[in-house]
Amino acid sequence: MKTVTFILLLVCSTLSGFGQTGNNFDEAKEKIAIIEALTAETENFFKRDYEGVKKYFVQSEYAFHAWNNADGTFAATVGWRAIDEKFRNYIRQNPVPAGSSSHPKVERHNMVWKFYNSEVAFLIWDQYNSDQSSKMFNHSKETRLMEKLNGIWKIANMTALWDYRNLISADSLKIMTVK
Repeated sequence: MKTVTFILLLVCSTLSGFGQTGNNFDEAKEKIAIIEALTAETENFFKRDYEGVKKYFVQSEYAFHAWNNADGTFAATVGWRAIDEKFRNYIRQNPVPAGSSSHPKVERHNMVWKFYNSEVAFLIWDQYNSDQSSKMFNHSKETRLMEKLNGIWKIANMTALWDYRNLISADSLKIMTVK
């Protein structure tokens, strides 16, 4: 009986650690690293820097990227090869002048975080992407599944759903973010 109890306690203690981040996990530090990766990927995409975008993605068959378009259609791409081709084509077909950005000002609000362990995190937030003059903003609801590979946070799943119809003025956005 003591042996069975010991084995059950051992199994339960092992299972109770599943999905935990561990004692040496610094969530605040990891959040900063993730925000830095998200910011760099977004800036590079809006500047149409393909190589800058590419380094922030998990390049695997389980990578996923989805967004909606202003015309009501959507694009959902599975696997790095397909995502890579979609990014290359989009960047080639939608250039911006060198040194500029399609959306020079980006604000993120209402971030919700879930760390599944020290190498996987899920995020949801509201993002506001400016026009080139930074006078009007599109709202988007964003999600990311982040995976830490070789010590670097990368995007495994990106979903961006933009509200193309209801633009927000910079002044209104300032009022919204003061709350």
